[in-house]
Amino acid sequence: MNDLVQRLTVEQPIIASMRPENTVELFKAAIDRGYVHCKFTETRGGTELGIRLDPSETDLSGANYEAKTGTVKLAGNLILDYVKVRFRGTIDLSTLAGTGNLEILGEVAPGSTETAA
Repeated sequence: MNDLVQRLTVEQPIIASMRPENTVELFKAAIDRGYVHCKFTETRGGTELGIRLDPSETDLSGANYEAKTGTVKLAGNLILDYVKVRFRGTIDLSTLAGTGNLEILGEVAPGSTETAA
């Protein structure tokens, strides 16, 4: 099992990552598209992941986007270094920072056409 994947299974600091700048408006637009980028900040250089949100596991009920307050709970599956994982994270809208971790779901063979969903 990849060392990076193993380290990311422990809950740690994350930030929402948008281009060209981190704003609540861009973050909400990403959530509305169902695909967000979050960055684990405590790895060498940071580890940014693109996450296709799972609507059944994502909780947006605590968000007040207009006031830029509250929290959102994000979840979605992806493949990182041939390992199928589930991302879970909580982001505070006032800072666009929070905590997150990965849950290992299984390995994927190199060259496989298996998807994260």
